[in-house]
Amino acid sequence: MHTEALRYGYTTGACAAAGVKAALLFLQGELGDEVELTALDGTELHIPIKHVTRVGYDGVCAEVIKFSGDDPDITNGVSIFTTIRRTRGRTLQFLAGPGVGIVTKKGLSVPVGEPSINPGPRTLIANVFREVTGSAEGWAVEISIPEGMALAKQTLNPVLGVEGGISVIGTTGVLRPMSEEGFKNSLVPQIDVAKEAGVKVLALVPGKIGERIALGWNIPRNAIVETSNFIGFMLEKAVERDYQKILLLGHIGKLAKVAAGVFYTHNRIADARLEAIAAYAAEAGLSSSHVASILSATTTEDALSLLEAEGLKEKVCNRLAERAGLRAERFLFGKAQVGIILVSMTGEVLGINETAKRLGGEFSWNIPKEKSIPLSSQA
Repeated sequence: MHTEALRYGYTTGACAAAGVKAALLFLQGELGDEVELTALDGTELHIPIKHVTRVGYDGVCAEVIKFSGDDPDITNGVSIFTTIRRTRGRTLQFLAGPGVGIVTKKGLSVPVGEPSINPGPRTLIANVFREVTGSAEGWAVEISIPEGMALAKQTLNPVLGVEGGISVIGTTGVLRPMSEEGFKNSLVPQIDVAKEAGVKVLALVPGKIGERIALGWNIPRNAIVETSNFIGFMLEKAVERDYQKILLLGHIGKLAKVAAGVFYTHNRIADARLEAIAAYAAEAGLSSSHVASILSATTTEDALSLLEAEGLKEKVCNRLAERAGLRAERFLFGKAQVGIILVSMTGEVLGINETAKRLGGEFSWNIPKEKSIPLSSQA
């Protein structure tokens, strides 16, 4: 399976379905080192089977090694074990073995209390039962991914309320090298979980700096939504879900770009942070020679040091926050109020707009009070 340049792979769900098929064929006396599987988009997959064995008196377990092709997937090379057993029930039952998480929050595609085995894999597995036995009724399927507990720490599962391991995922069964669109859409369930939890205002953070600081300010964990570089996309998705109050909190290096009207902040796409700082520093009265020094600075921290030496750091940072909020609200056509807090790597509040102050006070967030930036949000 190839594109012109990149190899396709198969999802964890396809691995589990292949394991089910291998186990069923084993029960029929057929042994082989691979199975054919029809993905939900009609693609024919040929998936190697590492091992099949009996488990206890009534179970059969198959091991499949995940192959991700050229997708940078954290489960590549991981063993996925699928055990099938007959039951007396009239349904197809799914069980979470070691390393597969359990859903604990509403808003995901699987109900609370169920194994985090997504609808795509469930359908794929049911199709395998129907293909081989004629019916998907009266079976239990347990999926185990022994490395899943450790791998889950590298995913959004802890944020989404999936506990105990990773999710068994896949829309079709075919794993295509991840597109930008796919990555963006993987972030959106955070908003759905927050909505189901009754969160009234979202705190969007581009990365771990903002997340760490937000938690330290008494902002609830389930209100914090990671945006990565897709700030505009996530703002739009929040508004689509009827959020009218949003806080955007992050390092000045990211959010200075928003002040310049940049809502996709990857540094290879748009690196306008120093230009934005320089523009508002010039507006604040910084000399042209010092503006040139900001434009030639290596980092935002270097630029801030220069502003501090000239007594303009507070003024410029607050202006950037004010402007970022204005640009964000314009981007959303006025459908939401957007609070902005610019912070340093250490969590110092550098700039804050009036909307952020108001939201902090309304929701009792423990945003630190600075001498130069009086806040109403001190809890």
